[in-house]
Amino acid sequence: MSPAVQSQFRRITVLGHDVRVAVRPGTDAGPPLLLCNGIGASLDLLDPFVESVDERIEIIRFDVPGVGASPDPRFPYSFGMLAAFTARLMTTLGYGRFDVLGISWGGALAQQIAFQHPRRCRRLVLASTATGSVMVPARPQVLRKMITPQRYRDPEYAVNVAGELYGGRLRDDPHQIKTLLHDHSRVGSKRGYVLQLLAGVGWSSLPALPLIRQPTLILAGDDDPIIPLVNARIMHRLLPDAELHVYSDGHLGLITLAGELGPRVGAFLRDTPPTGDHTT
Repeated sequence: MSPAVQSQFRRITVLGHDVRVAVRPGTDAGPPLLLCNGIGASLDLLDPFVESVDERIEIIRFDVPGVGASPDPRFPYSFGMLAAFTARLMTTLGYGRFDVLGISWGGALAQQIAFQHPRRCRRLVLASTATGSVMVPARPQVLRKMITPQRYRDPEYAVNVAGELYGGRLRDDPHQIKTLLHDHSRVGSKRGYVLQLLAGVGWSSLPALPLIRQPTLILAGDDDPIIPLVNARIMHRLLPDAELHVYSDGHLGLITLAGELGPRVGAFLRDTPPTGDHTT
């Protein structure tokens, strides 16, 4: 990637919280893309995806309080509170209108932002995510492994559970998870992880989906043990203006298939026809 589009890291204060932020400048004018990461994951995890997205698009990433290099929040929070926090973060950075992409847990936050701030959220991308507490759940043995952040702290454990937990290409090459989760990603606190789990307790986007009018791209893997594919199909039916793209990979397809999905997201955001349409 050329130096002109390398991410610039900084720390800002939002509502009294110190937050680590990365900004990859875009080469064209236009709304930036805000990325909302999965549970326990620092912004560094999405490096491969960022590098694959059209360089004309500005990209904003941040570590949720208690995750990565952002200190723990002082109090528990809900998705509604975090959506307000994120909107203030974008205001602090000087952005009015923006696009939002959320992966997994971050997809719930992205849905909340789109519903709560419809005038600021222009387009929405939902990757490997569902509707919250009311959804078709993963198998119990998968959910048990999701409760703790051990996979972020123990590389060997991550390898042992990679195939069962994330599916897709990691079934055949589980050692790839060491690069994805441990080479650059920063581990947050155990308290921060618990607060992320608590934010989703009782939360569901199902009643709000018909009210989300933003054009939406749904990305879902055909082998995702954490978020079964049927959840993406449910969201596709309920969102008024959505397209569904099913890819051949697992829960971390946004990273493991970055070379395919990055350009597709860029085409959606710039409203240009994607190459090789596999939408179902």
